[in-house]
Amino acid sequence: MKIKILSLFFLITATAFSQENSKEPVFKKRVLESTEVDFLASYYNQDGSKSAVSGGIGSEKLTDVASNIVVAMPLNDDDVLTIDLGISAYSSASSSNINPFNSTGASGGGEDGDDDRIAGSKAAATGPYGTPWQASSGASKSDQLVSVVANYSHSSDSRNFIWNTDVSFSNEYDYTSVGFGGGIASLFNEKNTELSLKVNAYLDQWRPIYPTELHEYSKYGSNFLNQGYFSGVSVLDQNGVSTTNYLPSAFQTVNAVNRNSFSASVGFSQVLTKKLQVSVFFDVLQQQGLLSSPYHRIYFADKANFYIGQPEYISNYESTSNAGVYKLADDIERLPDSRFKLPVGARLNYYINERFILRTYYRFYSDNWDIQSHTASFELPVKLSDKFTVFPMYRYYTQTASKYYAPYETHLSTEKFYTSDADLATFDANQYGFGVNYTDIFTAGKIWKFGLKNIDFRFNHYKRSDNLNANIATIAFKFVMQ
Repeated sequence: MKIKILSLFFLITATAFSQENSKEPVFKKRVLESTEVDFLASYYNQDGSKSAVSGGIGSEKLTDVASNIVVAMPLNDDDVLTIDLGISAYSSASSSNINPFNSTGASGGGEDGDDDRIAGSKAAATGPYGTPWQASSGASKSDQLVSVVANYSHSSDSRNFIWNTDVSFSNEYDYTSVGFGGGIASLFNEKNTELSLKVNAYLDQWRPIYPTELHEYSKYGSNFLNQGYFSGVSVLDQNGVSTTNYLPSAFQTVNAVNRNSFSASVGFSQVLTKKLQVSVFFDVLQQQGLLSSPYHRIYFADKANFYIGQPEYISNYESTSNAGVYKLADDIERLPDSRFKLPVGARLNYYINERFILRTYYRFYSDNWDIQSHTASFELPVKLSDKFTVFPMYRYYTQTASKYYAPYETHLSTEKFYTSDADLATFDANQYGFGVNYTDIFTAGKIWKFGLKNIDFRFNHYKRSDNLNANIATIAFKFVMQ
């Protein structure tokens, strides 16, 4: 596969340079006339009932507010440097339950960075408690993701050949990613045909955090129920009786913390008529390293159940009426250290008339974890005037389950790999939305030296067959330096 990709890369490059040498451009227009600045902001919220942190059940409430500033600067007639700075802040009920307990226990220990205490509450006086259906106030309930991407692109004199390279960095409390890549694109047939190749690599690293009970077991060993967080804390069996039999012996801390991802994408675009354009793409992706999440709990069907909290809630643990008890994990999610992904897709855009354009998209995806999926979407921009366009949107998605997935408390301890993350299950999803776009080609509105060129607003509602629901709103402003 690598040999074929390299061969295609050199073929495109050689063809492009041949075209460059055979024809001198009559007129060379700047790739980017002046500096452009984009301000983007989004708000996302979701809710569901299959939290992977709680082993496949529990609240999936999450809110995320993100913003980006993208600056594209012409360095000369041919070269453009683009910088994308982003920050995302979220609050998650699911992540907060890495440590779901309201109290640090009699010892006040824990030392996992997620300990907390609810002062003055009834439960704080009688001992720690938790529930998969509510957020705890632990440190992991919220976090920030900071990212930066720099891209440099160069266009040939004829604008028929373009190459680019990029580097990226992102960081959050338990994960860091460093990426780099590049691509080439060659245009033929008076720019009616385009062939492109992109390659990227991401070298990521986990800083694993574990569910509280497993963190304490790894720290103190088999006698952990008398030390650290568990000192003075009662562990309950299925009947609500205090016991010392809880021993998650299947758990071991992860050895490798790296996650590396490599991808190559080949694209082909063709203008078929004055009204019809089609493009196809073919991607190859390979991931290696720690591909599971160290804080996703697993409960085995062939192991006894143990809890911390108020025993009266044990009988209805899986119900949202459970407000006071949390089940202790048997292990964390375990997945293979390699994953091969193969998406193939196509776009078709059709100009109906001066007011309507139809944009369609389809993708087929397959990987060696036995997931297969289909994605289909359409967008219908309607031009209301020279400045305003509205567009309804719809997206349908369906996938089969990974061979490593099983729902809450159905995996067996004899299995080698296991996950109860619903993102790897069978489900269908529908997404409905609309957008409004304002364009002012004369950039009449101004802020300092920048003229407002475009405003784009979009709203989408996402509904999955496993009861996960989400809403996302985005707004983007484009300014041009004058």
